[in-house]
Amino acid sequence: MNVYHFKKGTEICNYSYPSNILSIRLNRQRLLVCLEESIYIHNIKDMKLLKTLLDIPPNPTGLCALSINHSNSYLAYPGSQTTGEIVLYDGNSLKTVCTIAAHEGSLAALAFNSSGSRLASASEKGTVIRVFSVPDGQKLYEFRRGMKRYVTISSLVFSMDSQFLCASSNTETVHIFKLEHLANSRPEEPSTWSGYMGKVFMAATNYLPAQVSDMMNQDRAFATGRLNFSGQKNICTLSTIQKLPRLLVASSDGHLYIYNLDPQDGGDCVLIKTHSLLGSGTTEESQENDLRPSLPQSYAATVARPSASSASTVPGYSEDGGALRGEVIPEHEFATGPVCLDDENEFPPVSIRNP
Repeated sequence: MNVYHFKKGTEICNYSYPSNILSIRLNRQRLLVCLEESIYIHNIKDMKLLKTLLDIPPNPTGLCALSINHSNSYLAYPGSQTTGEIVLYDGNSLKTVCTIAAHEGSLAALAFNSSGSRLASASEKGTVIRVFSVPDGQKLYEFRRGMKRYVTISSLVFSMDSQFLCASSNTETVHIFKLEHLANSRPEEPSTWSGYMGKVFMAATNYLPAQVSDMMNQDRAFATGRLNFSGQKNICTLSTIQKLPRLLVASSDGHLYIYNLDPQDGGDCVLIKTHSLLGSGTTEESQENDLRPSLPQSYAATVARPSASSASTVPGYSEDGGALRGEVIPEHEFATGPVCLDDENEFPPVSIRNP
């Protein structure tokens, strides 16, 4: 593993490990190197090895997740090769926090929200996605991605405000779930006939087999994005661009798809741009010529975020700082806040026309 200063282009340090590196995760405090049967935890400031988690269950895909919040460094990794058990580990105190029995089958995806207060998981079946509170490991939400077929979840990510959870797989559909209420919260007194029937229906689930009852209590997708391909590995994210929520999907064939997301009504996300990430970097136009919203102003007002144009320069960050090989990385090298996705200067190279 080589660690470089990305502005100077100089190598900070390099480390060797006894077997293949399967994945690397880092935040502003810790750097994790995941091997098949061990995880190495480094201090990001001086790259000192703080802890080695040995004899973990075989993890051939290097599945693990690290919270990105500056005040915590929770690590999640599979606690079993055959069941969906999650080990939650505190990277600051270097102690195991708890073990979560998340799924019956083996784990396929793990993701923390931006504050490190929630953890999402999916199994190899890919039909059910669950969200747990951190650090106590209590189940908060349960979503059903589908029932007709098993899929391979390739990407699982929260929005920065933790209101939405996005999941993509090897199918042509990207699912977005809304985290708006606890799974076990129900209104005490229904105010309408449909509400009354819903309460009766939910009460009936108490007399049904557990598997059927659980299925009825699972929430469905709030919104979906339709891809024009299937069978390819892809990753997704939810971002705010020009003060509007967007779904971004990058496919393994080198294309980036950008969709509009309606945060109020959900439904089908509208594809507005397709970008080629290979070759000349030219873009293919879709239904719209740019990313300007075609929806009413009232909709834009409901999802507007404070402008981050003044945040393109992060205070406290040294432009010419850095560490040469073998030196300790100084404290001022670490930015004080997250990347502002509202700021077009910090967004990946996407061509946006001005009105």
